[in-house]
Amino acid sequence: MATSSSKKVIFAALIGNTLIAIAKVVASAITGSSAMLSEAIHSAVDTGNQGLLLYGHKRARVPADTKHPFGYGMELYFWSFIVAILIFGLGAGVSLYEGLHKVLAPEPISNPTVNYIVLVLAMIFEAGSWFVAFQEFRKTKGARGILEAVRVSKDPSIFTVLFEDSAAMLGLFTAFIGVGLAQVLALPVLDGVASIVIGLILAGTATLLAFECKGLLIGEAADRSVVEGIRAIISAVPGVSARNELLTMHLGPRDVLLNLSLDFDDALSSREVESAISDMEHQIKTEFPEVTRVFIEAQSGAGHRREAKRQAEIRKASA
Repeated sequence: MATSSSKKVIFAALIGNTLIAIAKVVASAITGSSAMLSEAIHSAVDTGNQGLLLYGHKRARVPADTKHPFGYGMELYFWSFIVAILIFGLGAGVSLYEGLHKVLAPEPISNPTVNYIVLVLAMIFEAGSWFVAFQEFRKTKGARGILEAVRVSKDPSIFTVLFEDSAAMLGLFTAFIGVGLAQVLALPVLDGVASIVIGLILAGTATLLAFECKGLLIGEAADRSVVEGIRAIISAVPGVSARNELLTMHLGPRDVLLNLSLDFDDALSSREVESAISDMEHQIKTEFPEVTRVFIEAQSGAGHRREAKRQAEIRKASA
């Protein structure tokens, strides 16, 4: 399910990138700068990406139905993955192509002052968008480092925008340096080199985003603190003699599926087992609201081990 903070980040980036893209397109048309054209393409792609992320949030809110009984929360992960592909294919691909073209056939930049003005304005807009994204990201990362926080995050919207904006800032500095050196040294080939560097920055960003989104798409477990908390709740329940299996999977940023296989004391009646299961589910959902679906199976430890062994043999035989 979408959160107001992640949507706030996306809207801020959407507004900023739209203004920046228009300015860069005009500047590249006036000056003929390859680096500026790469930056214009980058901003245009980013603008489209924000639209896809908003669409992903909208789709993630669609209620569950018979065809998708666990809802559509993972659509957000899918569209975030598409964003990574677009950054790589359109942003990085076109920037590298344009840069190589200008390196092989360099052309002087006309009216470079226009580029400087637009780049400075773009840096201001981009810095504002980046600040909003970083503030929201900092609320969720806690004491973790940035890369670790990205790795454990289950909401790709915020870190996608943060990485996009970070790449954009690096790209703007690269374009500024490339245009400046091309003018000062009278080496227009450096404008093309800057475009290539921008393409490499985008390719690296897209690769990292794709890797993180892939993990979410194929199903990631809940945070370790959530899993440990659930284990503590189970351990405190009278009548539970063993925990056979505890499985969690994120179906959305705040939508966790929990499957439990528990061995109950044989002395308990069926009514007492049902009561223990109901109390456990209530406590888990109260302490961890992100756990929205809980399935608890009562099974003997011996039976669970026999079935696990049988499934292992089946997998081994079919390998």
